[in-house]
Amino acid sequence: MNNRTRWLVLVLVLGVAGVVALWPRDQAPQQPVRSSRPSQDVVELRAQAQLRPCVPGGEGGVGVTCLGDGTRTDLALKGPLLINFWATWCQPCQKELPVLDAYAKQPDAVPVVPVLVESTEADGLELLAKLGVRLPSVHDGADELRKRVKAPVTLPATYYISADGTVRQVTDPPLFTTPEQVEKAVR
Repeated sequence: MNNRTRWLVLVLVLGVAGVVALWPRDQAPQQPVRSSRPSQDVVELRAQAQLRPCVPGGEGGVGVTCLGDGTRTDLALKGPLLINFWATWCQPCQKELPVLDAYAKQPDAVPVVPVLVESTEADGLELLAKLGVRLPSVHDGADELRKRVKAPVTLPATYYISADGTVRQVTDPPLFTTPEQVEKAVR
């Protein structure tokens, strides 16, 4: 095979690979993340995490699972409330969760609800226990809450819900590093 033929074959192979890579694919709906751990293991992780109880929601809430006890509950989008979407694989989320926990311990703090997405309940409980974060947390396995507030795919994503029900994404700062930043964002 001469050089010209080799180059022609190489160009054809790269062209076909490019077409395959760029060819549109139908996106199957994302299935909720299921834990592969035995249920007893999740019970033990709940005990280790020692999360504060979830507050039962009201009408118009979004169905989520309370990580503290595993019950299905409705999270009412009534403020004032700070919602933080996070995942176990998200490194910035791991830095931000303890900051949110420290803020929530302050007098007159706005309630903070971490919302676990794209991760299993067991993995979320394990990480919260490791970080020492005890906030009442929920799992949005079906992404219903994230869809309702039109949250981006990027994480972490934090939303403030005011007393009048207005929902706004907190983008300044994009990542909380101090409780004072959280305080400023909810004013």
